[in-house]
Amino acid sequence: MQQLSNDRSFVTAGTVETGILGDMAALNLARLIAVAAETIAAHAEELTALDQAIGDGDHGLNMKRGFEAVRAEADAFAAKPLPDALKAIGTKLVMTVGGASGPLFGTLFMALGKEIATDPDRASLTAAFGKAIEAVAARGKSQVGQKTMLDVLQPVHDALAGGKTAAEIADIADRAADATIPMKALRGRASFLGDRSIGHMDPGARSSCLMVAAVCDVIGG
Repeated sequence: MQQLSNDRSFVTAGTVETGILGDMAALNLARLIAVAAETIAAHAEELTALDQAIGDGDHGLNMKRGFEAVRAEADAFAAKPLPDALKAIGTKLVMTVGGASGPLFGTLFMALGKEIATDPDRASLTAAFGKAIEAVAARGKSQVGQKTMLDVLQPVHDALAGGKTAAEIADIADRAADATIPMKALRGRASFLGDRSIGHMDPGARSSCLMVAAVCDVIGG
């Protein structure tokens, strides 16, 4: 599955000193939001097509709407301390994405904001991300292996904990999304299809992969 291009037009030299590989104090959140929103928008039709196969068919439009709403307030979010910004982004996603994805992606950001330090290092980021994944699992009553966004988020967490580079983490997320294709869905609307869900990539896994790629493209650049 194609990831982001090598275009770094949203990255300003010196914006991030060491990104997810170390100190995140210099993170330019407004630019990160812009990249994430543009990435989701660029893949909205793909996400919709994936969701039409095993879901309601609205995942692409819903995610695009949510991230455009976040982007519209990017400067306001970026002016907040990182924990508060993430919680505010999560709340905005819950309010604007809709469907089943809004509460799940909103929970991811809100829980991450609750757990993360203002100036996190890699260890504290990894721990906070792990807690956020647990919150998503609890919210969706799901676990890894059930053909959901968790099947991307957990491998990304493990890669982060294992010291992988940004490029390696993005690749792991991409391959994890692909790995949902042969899975049988056990949660969400896709689970109603039973064996017919096999052979299709999970839309939430793909959108999670895209968000991870956007983050890695910016703060790992």
